[in-house]
Amino acid sequence: MLNKLIRIRETGSLVFLIALILGVGIKNPSFLQPTSLLNILNDSVVFVLLSVGIAFVILTGEIDVSIGAVLGLSAAVGGTILRDGGNLFVAIFAAVLIGAFVGVFNGIGVTYLGIPSLIFTLGTNGLIRGLVYVYTKGEWVENLPAYFTNAATQRLFFKEGITYFYLLTIIAVCVIFYMTNNIRVGRYFKAIGDNMQGAALVGIPTKEVKVLSYVLCGVFAAVAGMLYSSRVGFITPIAGNGYEMKAIAACVIGGIALTGGQGSVLGATIGATIMSSISRSLVFLGFSSDYDNTITGIILIVIVVVTTVTQNKEIIKNKREVLLARTSGGDTVSKIGESNNE
Repeated sequence: MLNKLIRIRETGSLVFLIALILGVGIKNPSFLQPTSLLNILNDSVVFVLLSVGIAFVILTGEIDVSIGAVLGLSAAVGGTILRDGGNLFVAIFAAVLIGAFVGVFNGIGVTYLGIPSLIFTLGTNGLIRGLVYVYTKGEWVENLPAYFTNAATQRLFFKEGITYFYLLTIIAVCVIFYMTNNIRVGRYFKAIGDNMQGAALVGIPTKEVKVLSYVLCGVFAAVAGMLYSSRVGFITPIAGNGYEMKAIAACVIGGIALTGGQGSVLGATIGATIMSSISRSLVFLGFSSDYDNTITGIILIVIVVVTTVTQNKEIIKNKREVLLARTSGGDTVSKIGESNNE
């Protein structure tokens, strides 16, 4: 039972999160206060949504570096609709529509045109950033309705509890986690990332699923943009800038392989909580928030290097076992098959 638990990719992320909290708590006991810990969860909502959204894309073996810009444009459009007296549902619909459209655009470019995902979505990022400046004329979107900005502070059960935003986000994550592990279509994302050619041979519509992953990514980024607007209370032309790196880092920390096929949205959620913990830890350790991106970058590089080295060793080990099996006879082949089944 213990060995099985250790093999679960999310276990290492959870251990890292606990170690981080305890480590900072030893240095500054105030960090371990219930209010502080609950604030970590509440502050992670935007990162959780972004990380879960991009997890679909990464699981298929692709990447999307435009989600920060999608967040900014969705927030700006939704925010101006609310500022000008528009209906909340219209604002949300407009934001989600933008996210879905960008997702389709990215999905077609990567899947049907065959352009590398990093290059194409990097171009999309620049395009959307330009649109944000044109749409807002380089100005902040302010004076949002009080009912909208107050929604982010509404808490469950008691004054210092978790927010309704966080509760709804976690419920959504649990539903998605169940679907991606127990429903056939939900398992397609991992199957494509693990072996795209093999997935196509068994009848999985690989191109359509990849486009769907980008659409989901865009929609989650748009929803994150609306929550961001409610939490912050205003939108700047650079809103969401750099968030794509934190979302990717959250997925990697959460055990999702950048090569695709491994990991889950639960791991992405834990990774997003870690990213939120790091930002808050800096304050309790007496560091400036200016170090946030630097630390995020260092963590991402270290984890990617460790993951790559580990995967390369595993590949070399598997190749050696296959070679031995071919040169040593059937007994070795049987033993390897038994060990793989275990």
